[in-house]
Amino acid sequence: MSQMSQQASLSRCPSCAEPLESGDRFCGACGYDLSAVPERPEDHPTLTMNGAPATPAAAPGWPSAAAPDSSDTPPGVHVPADIQGTDSGGGPLHPTPHPESPVVPAPQGPVAAGPRSPAGPVVPAPHVPEGAPPVPAAAPAAPAAPPAPAAPAEGVRFDHRAEPDEYPLQAPDPRVAEPGAPGGEPALCVACRAGRVDGDGYCENCGHAQPRERDHMEQECGPLAAVSDRGLRHHRNEDAFAVAATALPDGSPAVLAIVCDGVSSATRPDEASAAASQAASKALLAALPRGTHPQTAMHEAILAASRAVNSLADEPEPGHEHAPHQNAPACTLVGSVVTAGLLVVGWVGDSRAYWVPLDRSAPAARLTEDDSWAAQMVAAGLMNEAEAYADERAHAITGWLGADAYELEPHTASFKPDRPGVVIVCTDGLWNYAEAAEEMAAAVPLDAAVRPLHSARVLVGHALDGGGHDNVTVAVVPFPAPPQGAGSA
Repeated sequence: MSQMSQQASLSRCPSCAEPLESGDRFCGACGYDLSAVPERPEDHPTLTMNGAPATPAAAPGWPSAAAPDSSDTPPGVHVPADIQGTDSGGGPLHPTPHPESPVVPAPQGPVAAGPRSPAGPVVPAPHVPEGAPPVPAAAPAAPAAPPAPAAPAEGVRFDHRAEPDEYPLQAPDPRVAEPGAPGGEPALCVACRAGRVDGDGYCENCGHAQPRERDHMEQECGPLAAVSDRGLRHHRNEDAFAVAATALPDGSPAVLAIVCDGVSSATRPDEASAAASQAASKALLAALPRGTHPQTAMHEAILAASRAVNSLADEPEPGHEHAPHQNAPACTLVGSVVTAGLLVVGWVGDSRAYWVPLDRSAPAARLTEDDSWAAQMVAAGLMNEAEAYADERAHAITGWLGADAYELEPHTASFKPDRPGVVIVCTDGLWNYAEAAEEMAAAVPLDAAVRPLHSARVLVGHALDGGGHDNVTVAVVPFPAPPQGAGSA
């Protein structure tokens, strides 16, 4: 039998038992590959009951018919309907009772019971045609020798050719926790929501590869939060972020956010962004509690991030030790520090920071200037902003962190807003879909200051709805109401 004809004969999926349509090659419910269903064994089954081999021919005195029914079954033996059939010679298939088989009530039917043998099973009486003289009862037969010991077996089974190791199993119960899973929760497949995920990151039920850890990241830290997503077009997430809270020497709070975007044309951009964000965050958390001015601390943090990325150039990528002409790992960086009444930003590259006041009647503002070809054209007066950013060279960056950067020029700026608001720290994966400050303000939820994680998710969703052509990372940093007497900067 060909596999195609066998597929057509399947009415239910062997994995999840959902009904199948004619001609299906995959299960519509769990995605099981129906072409992997093994062919049925040849039609020569051998039936065993409780480990005793079947008798090749029908027992003497048992009626022979083309299709056995309930009247063909002797008392004391129950044959499930799904294992009835014919033997290889075309005759009916009758199981041989075992002396230790339990005796169950005989089905209703014209079956005459003979004397019970000492071994236990009921022996059927010989068939007597109507009108013939009765046959005298035979003397009890001598007890038969006990059968040879056989391997114990429960229930009824067919002996057939060995099935492949990957024979489909029933979908696991998602309510059962996977052993060793954190918190006792099962690691469920994001595709079928039923199978567990193995150590290689694939679903044991449907085979789908699972998202990597950095494909989507979220973190909430006190009053601020950040979200990063791979987007819809890239095969991995090359962005990274770090958010943290600390205190100044006077005990007043300070919060910080660092967002980095790996340069895709360089090697290991994901490692570069991760190293830069962690190094910058660590430097700020060390400098601010010592009383270092936030703007100075930001400058030092960018230099620390640069050193961390530069060190990656001395660590060759596995498998590429003999490719010396590859670009060194590189990334961009933008960061923000918020203290009581002071807002500091720092950046290298084209990742941005925006100011969005809670009172939307006040104007929003972009706090950074890109290190990019488009920004240079605008600054030189050669193009207006619309023309420059419409050019295919617009996003070619002129500043970055990396061993092959021309010259590192960290940019820092400080502001003293006169009203509460939020700082949006993001990569170009977001601002490509809300470039102007007014567009960014329109995308930011009105309750961003009190629900920063929700707002970060909304902004990532805004980029994905717009096309998600790049990795998307955004941090939402609330700026509280300034103390009395604070002026604007």
